[in-house]
Amino acid sequence: MRVVSPPLLAPDEPPAWHIEHADGRSDYVLICDHAGNRLPRRLGTLGLAADALASHIAWDIGAGAVASGLGDALDACVVLQPYSRLVIDCNRPPGSADSIVSRSERTTIPGNVAISRAQAAARESAIFVPYHAHVRELLDARLRRGQPTLLIALHSFTPVYLGIPRPWHVAVLYNRDPRLARLVAQALRDEGGLVVGENEPYAVNDDTDYAIPRYGEARGLPHVELEIRQDLIDDAAGQSAWIARLARLLLHVHSDLC
Repeated sequence: MRVVSPPLLAPDEPPAWHIEHADGRSDYVLICDHAGNRLPRRLGTLGLAADALASHIAWDIGAGAVASGLGDALDACVVLQPYSRLVIDCNRPPGSADSIVSRSERTTIPGNVAISRAQAAARESAIFVPYHAHVRELLDARLRRGQPTLLIALHSFTPVYLGIPRPWHVAVLYNRDPRLARLVAQALRDEGGLVVGENEPYAVNDDTDYAIPRYGEARGLPHVELEIRQDLIDDAAGQSAWIARLARLLLHVHSDLC
């Protein structure tokens, strides 16, 4: 007799997506793959202490709040993914080496060390698949309406990684299509006082990223992946400052691009 496992997410747990300003008038659409650090109850704590689950290994600190605030400021649609990247990384192709990690920086993730294919598939089915289905449905609906779309994937990065400080305040990432990214990078540099990384400390490619290759490049949408250093947006004051800055710059960039 085949044993059927219960769903990963209980009926009273939130879904793997949260959409704000679904009918926003802005051409901008913001997605945040690592907006939260929530864990499904069935996974417990993945064997981690509370401080590890609150740290950068579990989520992109501040990114969700900045994305939400930008949505408010621009009247732009925002799609947030509330579950921890340690459950499954929604910006990695399923089955890739970094989709479900057993180690992040110097921290072993006990609950991921001996994960089976069935367990990995359950995480993909419960979180990755529905989140991206809603992103695709949103983009498809805008296309049907003839509504232009400029895609921003919003992330944040730790100021120190493996003991090495990162000097950049913000990073602008792209791969094959630099249309929007280079305008945003120049606008940030023109602010003065900001160290702006261009494809550093990360770069986008088909093997290590999901959103930009699938939604930006494959659909021909102008796009950029924005990374803000976490110590700049780990409190309300920093988040508000970056929301105001980015809202102003993105409106300026939009006029240049369109």
